Amino acid sequence: MKKETKTVKETAASAVKTVQETAAKVEKSAEKAAVEAKATAAEVKATAAEVKEKAVRTTKAAAKTVKAAEAKAEKTVKAASEAVKKAPVKKAVKETVYLQYMGKEINKDDVMAQVKKIWTDELNKKASDLKEITLYLKTDDNAAYYVINGEVTGKIAL
Repeated sequence: MKKETKTVKETAASAVKTVQETAAKVEKSAEKAAVEAKATAAEVKATAAEVKEKAVRTTKAAAKTVKAAEAKAEKTVKAASEAVKKAPVKKAVKETVYLQYMGKEINKDDVMAQVKKIWTDELNKKASDLKEITLYLKTDDNAAYYVINGEVTGKIAL
């Protein structure tokens, strides 16, 4: 039994020694991992600070650019509004045309008003759709012929 006890004691001592060596290795690995984690954390912190600084610079530059663009736009608007104020306003010249033939007097404006009335009342079209009127006064037929928007034609007795 002494021999067995001695073997058990040797085995136990060997096991304790192995556990102590393994614990030392684990502790070294843990210390190494902690050092690496601290280094990585420091790198991440430095990178985050750098990114933050770049973002701040970019934001400030963008703000300056926006302010400059606003100032330029405001200046352009002021210049344009002053140009509009200074632009001369042309007054329309009132024109009246009469055709006198064989004792009759025909006013162009009256004939045009009749054509416009035909467009809106008889043809049931919108006045805003009226783009062009071509008028032919033919005294031989005692009539005015018209073409509206290049499509609608007709005749008015004079």
